Amino acid sequence: QVQLVESGGGLVQAGGSLRLSCAASGRTFSSNTMGWFRQAPGKEREFVAGISRSGITRDYTDSVVGRFTISRDNAKNTVYLQMNSLKPEDTAVYYCALTQYSALERRISHYDYWGQGTQVTVSS
Repeated sequence: QVQLVESGGGLVQAGGSLRLSCAASGRTFSSNTMGWFRQAPGKEREFVAGISRSGITRDYTDSVVGRFTISRDNAKNTVYLQMNSLKPEDTAVYYCALTQYSALERRISHYDYWGQGTQVTVSS
């Protein structure tokens, strides 16, 4: 069984930064592609960023390109999401997820394990 635990969310003013962390346990972390998703009130969960097993290949949704950076430390079984220049529209619950697919994935249905989520609130 895989467990994913997110941390690092909070309240920040527009233009500020936050760094989310997701600690994984229960399987070989370095064997899996990881992703970050978010869900705002009244909206569907959406893909934010993904990172390959090695960390070399990354993928971002258009709205966060140039502002967010996904990274991972396989020795610590942890994936990160550095969020800069935050905007009120970034307000959401952020989830990390693990997929057994080797390629980068944006499809929610292809992710097998999810964390409990961490709230990010950006005030204007």
